[in-house]
Amino acid sequence: MEAGELGIFMISAALFVALLGHPGSPAVQFIPDPTVRRVLTGIAMGLTAIAIVYSPWGQQSGAHFNPSVTFTFWRLGKTAGWDAVFYIVAQCVGAVAGVLIAAACLGDVIRHPSVNYVATLPGEYGVPVAFVAEGLISFGLMTVVLIVSNTPRVARFTGLFCGAAVAAYISLEAPLSGMSMNPARSFGPAAVAHMWTGLWVYWVAPPLGMLAAAEAYVRLKGPGGVACAKLHHQNDKRCIFCDYQHGPRSNVQSPTSTLDFGLLTLD
Repeated sequence: MEAGELGIFMISAALFVALLGHPGSPAVQFIPDPTVRRVLTGIAMGLTAIAIVYSPWGQQSGAHFNPSVTFTFWRLGKTAGWDAVFYIVAQCVGAVAGVLIAAACLGDVIRHPSVNYVATLPGEYGVPVAFVAEGLISFGLMTVVLIVSNTPRVARFTGLFCGAAVAAYISLEAPLSGMSMNPARSFGPAAVAHMWTGLWVYWVAPPLGMLAAAEAYVRLKGPGGVACAKLHHQNDKRCIFCDYQHGPRSNVQSPTSTLDFGLLTLD
């Protein structure tokens, strides 16, 4: 499911970037302003993220589809070690598969510089700015995830908040780093197109940003402030994360009704 979620995200990214970025697309002729097209791309990808979070697969797996998210929840003690390993491997496989499927569908279009396999590359200000930007937006996203998902009154809207963040970041931050926040999302295009420039940025900055957000959140809320690693828990799908913390358990409805699931102290 995690592989499929990120694969779908990559296919969607390729299709919308081709639609709104390739010079041969009617949309480019109709909307000549690249800033407007980037905002539309952001909205499309934000809606894609929301759809994935609330899909049956997203409800089941927790809708991480991002190694940085999975790694941070492991660090918080909310994900078992082997689950985290297999999630991250699946996410990377899904990203590669998604780009390959998109390439098969789009052909030469995906290779055009305006689409460029939807690779994330440092912008005109270089690697240092891209690194800082990726760290900051990753910090912001994980802060949103932790605050919203652990506030019972709004927890069911976590996916909406995440989608809004993705849309805003693509619209505003993409020129600096390509807007990844996701090591696997950056790995997929790099592996298919053999474009390794600056890839380390997307494997280092997002995890650091999200770990910093987790550290800040735990220091503010205390060790009992994180309930579960699922982004959407208000459903009848089995939760492997609650199983990990509590032993066999199924059909958990909403652990966010109480915030007493325990947390491995960050030290």
